[in-house]
Amino acid sequence: MELRLPPPLILIITLGCMYGLAQYWPLYTFAFVAQSYLALLFCLIGTILGFSAVWSFAKARTTIDPRFPHKTSKLVTAGIYRHSRNPMYLGLFCFLCAAFVYLSALSPLLMIGLFVFYMNNFQIAPEEAVLQAMFGEKFEQYCQQVRRWC
Repeated sequence: MELRLPPPLILIITLGCMYGLAQYWPLYTFAFVAQSYLALLFCLIGTILGFSAVWSFAKARTTIDPRFPHKTSKLVTAGIYRHSRNPMYLGLFCFLCAAFVYLSALSPLLMIGLFVFYMNNFQIAPEEAVLQAMFGEKFEQYCQQVRRWC
């Protein structure tokens, strides 16, 4: 797997583009009761997912840096990884959803779609290819039991 941008950097770039779209090409703007609370709820869920994933990796004593999956020492399938193969990315997705709600414009949804496309094709697929090569049948069984995002 070639060196990729770290996912937190992808998040920051995506958030910047979302902000730009909301400011300069808002398409449709909206507001609703409890909008701020919904944005905070998405942030809370994203934080819980991220910390749970990091905790699971720490317990397994394996790397959390997705740019170097070949440094993985164990296939983590416990904790939050029983429910999602990519809870860290799902957490980042939740932060983008929070930003979408906060920015109050429809156009930033475009960036969320591009984020998911990028992560699936240029981050997750290469990671999974390395994990497949490293863990073989065990990884295949895990993939059959647990969905990629949620």
